[in-house]
This record gives sequence, structure tokens and C-alpha cells, in this order.
Amino acid sequence: MKRTHHHHVENYPCQLATMKRKNGWISSKLFLPILGFLALLWMVIRIIPKPSRAHYPCMKTAFPLASAFISYVGAWGISWLGYRTAKKWFSQSKYLWGFLAIGVFLLGAFLVLTTDPKPLQAEFQQTYHVPNQPIGQAEGIFPGRVVWVHNPDATRDECVPGAYGHGWFLSENNNQEVIDSMLSQALRAVTGQASDQEAWDAIFHFYNQQQGFGNMGYQSGQKIFLKINATSAWSGNINPVNLSKIYNQYYGVSETSPHLVLAMLRQLVTKAGIPQENIFIGDPMKHIYKHCYDLWHPEFPNVHYLDHNGWAGREPVQVSQTARIFYSDRGAVLRSNGSYGPPIYDDYLYTIFEEVDYLINIPTLKGHKHAGITAFPKNHFGSHTRDNANHLHGGLVAPEANNPSREGYGLYRVQVDLMSHYLLGKKNLIYVMDGLWTSDYEIDDPDKWWMTPFNNDWMSSIFVSLDPVAIESVGFDFLRSEFTPQRGLATYPQMVGVDDYLHQAADSTCWPDSLIYDPENDGTTIPSLGVHEHWNDSVNKQYTRNLGTGDGIELIQLNPYTGWKESGAGTSMANTFTLNQNFPNPFNSTTRISYRLFQPARVESVLFNVNGQKVLEHSFLYKSAGIYSFDWNGTFTNGQDAPSGIYFYRLTAIGEKGQEQQAVQMMLIR
Repeated sequence: MKRTHHHHVENYPCQLATMKRKNGWISSKLFLPILGFLALLWMVIRIIPKPSRAHYPCMKTAFPLASAFISYVGAWGISWLGYRTAKKWFSQSKYLWGFLAIGVFLLGAFLVLTTDPKPLQAEFQQTYHVPNQPIGQAEGIFPGRVVWVHNPDATRDECVPGAYGHGWFLSENNNQEVIDSMLSQALRAVTGQASDQEAWDAIFHFYNQQQGFGNMGYQSGQKIFLKINATSAWSGNINPVNLSKIYNQYYGVSETSPHLVLAMLRQLVTKAGIPQENIFIGDPMKHIYKHCYDLWHPEFPNVHYLDHNGWAGREPVQVSQTARIFYSDRGAVLRSNGSYGPPIYDDYLYTIFEEVDYLINIPTLKGHKHAGITAFPKNHFGSHTRDNANHLHGGLVAPEANNPSREGYGLYRVQVDLMSHYLLGKKNLIYVMDGLWTSDYEIDDPDKWWMTPFNNDWMSSIFVSLDPVAIESVGFDFLRSEFTPQRGLATYPQMVGVDDYLHQAADSTCWPDSLIYDPENDGTTIPSLGVHEHWNDSVNKQYTRNLGTGDGIELIQLNPYTGWKESGAGTSMANTFTLNQNFPNPFNSTTRISYRLFQPARVESVLFNVNGQKVLEHSFLYKSAGIYSFDWNGTFTNGQDAPSGIYFYRLTAIGEKGQEQQAVQMMLIR
């Protein structure tokens, strides 16, 4: 089955505008105008056949380049007209008019030669993550729904993640009861069911219907595999006798939380009714650490615990006898060592992926040196049978660490093949992303988060969805908003084009020219895998279904004060308070924010900058019903003037029925 519509060209303006050029004048004066012309041409070709494409994020990215090109051509036109007119007047001895024409010529030449491309580049940087412009087809019982459960009580605030004998992964730093409850809330919220049993029944029915297996739930004898992320469990970091961690620089590496896995095992056995002997767990390329086995095995002794070598009483994994995945670049991009060497066409997989009926991939949300983000498809870099995954790095933004040579959009991305493969992404029953102990990159210790609502605490979150693109998009929004240069940690999520694979997984019009994603190599083109979108801002974290403006993502936020009830997410607190827009807005000295409480509540107000960092905070205070206001004079708590920019004022009210939050956006102009 072939596509009949056009594709994005591989080097379209979204990619070219962000190439790192260091060729002086040619870079700024010749390269950018060419870029602008390509952007204009591409927009004309794409939008005329289908005007709705004007709202696509990549079109909004190309617009400033195209408009800048028009201005550039206009400057050349002024210069050319001045020259021709001056030549004419001088030939007629009309010297005054000739000198005026020369002035026009010089003005045009000045504009061409001195226009600084940096504003154009700055505008581009602000537009490649366009908010609330969904692409693709939303999936799920509630299409596009992603449930985010945050509870700081899940993790121990005082934990030092890499402290020997006290690592983040030990029970002293994890509240199992809270984590169990968080997963339960998420499962019920993503399905709209009142009990865990009903939630699992709905999940199995939805999956089997989507895969064409009919309207059926879990069937007796069916097997399920929990694919975890055991990043650090390689030779040199483990004791081969008992698979305990060796204390070194990788002792505290962030990876799948053993306590979230225990919560999932409890759900599958006691709620979904799956016999222990039909459950498999492991990271086939790695090992199951002793601290994980000691946590899981006593409660679930009949589960199959898989190991790469079969050490310490675990079951050894087996290798498929034939290649199972055929990468869609067909040897054009992937190389045996990332950037060089012979082409890579396919991979063998472990037979566990063939033997089971369902898969639950449980990655840890992290940044990544090569991909920018670690989540579901990146966790499958450990599902093939080679010694390492260097051969897949060529399909990422940075084939070589700290060298993002494939930045941009519309390039082959290996994650799309993994998300759509029939043994990997297509077998995934439900998408559960571990956000309990997250980090800035793949082999780093967990980091505390600054942005709201974490406020210098561990992320302590679980994300669940039935839409693989939507949940990955939400995870990326969190990463790119937290790990900025101002954060002082690794900034790999900031590489341009990290979300290119999400564009392509959502919509085939974002694919490279002449490339068809078909990882089974059977001639069948993959459909949209889900919906991609960026939130409105890092404080409100709203998508189009939250705002009621589109058919994109719906992010359901649950916290200790708002549980899942049969009627919907959270606890209804309609009309608890109204938060008014600040006045004046924009402002340059003082602005007033007012709100009205309709019932008594404890109120907290926090002021954030655009990076989600707190500027001012008023702790929870009990207030009776009434009208209240707050004046901000544009200064920090230390008395220093706040710089010009966008700020957010968030009000939280906790009353008898639960918690409600609202926020407004303000602009300070000095």
C-alpha cells in the first residue's frame, strides 16, 4: 500500500535553519537568504494543495524564514532600483536627482549588507516548539488522554541517590503503599473506570479490538512481558555471583524503579487476574539486580525473571534465528558504529518478544546524549541481540555524543520503526512511564526538579496512556522545560529536532521524501500512531483537549488532593474561586492580581518565571470567603528588579472537597 500524498523533503527549512554553520559572512549573508527562499517555496508547495497545513508546527517554523526572505529581496530591489534610476538621471545631466537615486541605492545596499540574521534565528528558536497545534490521530479509550499522577510522598526527600548502601532504588527511599495507590489512580483515570479490575478489563478489550483480535479481554494462557530499563547493569557494575551493584560512578544511575515494577506485578496478578507463571520480566540485554530480585521474588516466586546470561538463578534469554526488524532507511543512514562502517539493514530480537501476547514497556523518563529523550522507543535499544546499540545512534539527533550532527526535522528517525514494529511497539498493552526518579541524561543519578509543582524535589510521578505518541510528547515537554541552560545540568533535550520522531510517528506528511516506514518490510505503510502536541506553557501544562480548542492531547493531573472518581478525574470544586487577569498587563512597575473565594479554603500563591522557577511564594494561609488582591512591584524577594519577560501567577485553593488550581500569564516590560 503506497502513499498518494506528498512528503516533507529531508532538508526542509525546519532542519536547515538550525544547522550549525561557522563560515563567517557566507553563513549569515548567503546561507540564510537561500534558506528563506527554500522556506517560502516549501510553504507554497505544501499549503496550496491543503490550506489546513498552515497550522502545522513546521509551517509556523518556516514562516519567519520566508518572511525574512521577502524583506531581504525587498532590500535588494530598493538597491537595484536606485542604481538604475541614478544611471538614467546622470545620463540626462540631472545630477540632483541622480545623487538622490544614489542615496536610495546606498540605503538598499546598507540593508542587505548590515542586516543581522540573529533576530531571525532567535525567532526561529521560539517557533519550533509551537504550542497547542496537534498533528496526528489521537488514540485511546479517551483519545489522546495522558494521566500524570504526582505525589511527593512516594519518594524520600532527604535521599542522596548515589549514597552507597542507601541508593534511591532501596525501600528506605520509596513508599510502596503510595506508589501502589498512584498506579491504581492512573489506571482508573486512563480508562474512566471505578475499580482496578474494571480498568484492566477495559485495557485488554481496547487493545484486542485495536489489533483486530475482536471484542475480548485477557484469555487464559496468554503471556505478558514487562520490559524494564536496567541501564547500568553491564559488566563491571555487577557482582556476577549474586548480581548485586558494585559501588562506582554508576551506582546511582536512574533507571526503572523496582517499586513501580512491584506495583505493576501486584496489579497484574491480583487485579487483572494473570497467573504468575504467565508473566515475564527483565531487560534482555542486561541483568536483574539483586535488590530488584529480592524485592519481587518473595512475593511473586513463580514469575519468570529473565537475564542475559542466566546468572544467579535467573532464566537466560534466547535469540531469534532470523532477523525480525528491517530498518526503513534500508541502509542509507544506520551504520555499524553510529557514523561510520558498513550499513545496518536489520536486527535479530530476543525470542521473548515472539513468545508473549502482550508487552508493557516501563521506561524511565530521562534526557539522552544521543536522542535527547529516553522513553518508550529508546528503551527498545536493548531489545535487539547485538552487544550494544551504537549502530542505531545514526538514526538519532546526535549519532556521536555531544555532536548533534543530525539536528532538524524531516530526517529518518529509528524510533518510528521501533514504535510501529509488530513485536515491539504494536504489542504494547498500555504505556506506563516511570517518573519517580528521573535525570537529565541516561547514565546520571536522579535529579531534583525546579519547575512547578516539584519545587526542588524529586519528580515523584507516574505517567500512563493508551496513546504512545501523546505520552512521549508530554514527557518531552517536561524534559525540555526543566533541563534548560539556566538549570545548570545537561541540556540534551534542547537539541533541535528531538521531537522529530514524534512528528513522524503522528503524521506521515512529516516523513522524509522517498522514505516509507515499514519495519516488517512487507509493503504495508504504517498509519498514524497517535497525536503529537506541545503544551501551552510549563506552569499550566494544558493541551488542546484541556483547553477545549482541539483534538490533541488531554493531560489529566492527579495529586494527593485529587483522586480518581467514577465521574471523572479529580474532585469537583466548581466555583471554589475565580482568578482574575492582572491589571495592568503588560506592566512596567506595579500590577494587581485579584481573586474571589466562594468558600473557605487554604490558599497558596506562587509567582514563576517562564522557566517554571519560583520568583515569589506565599505559603498556604487559611482564608474565609471573600475578595482578595495582591500587588507585585516587579521585584524579587531580595529586592532586585525582575527582568522583562513573561511571568505566571498560580493560585492554589484547598477546601473541604479537594484542591483547585488556576494561573494567569503576565508580561513585565521595563
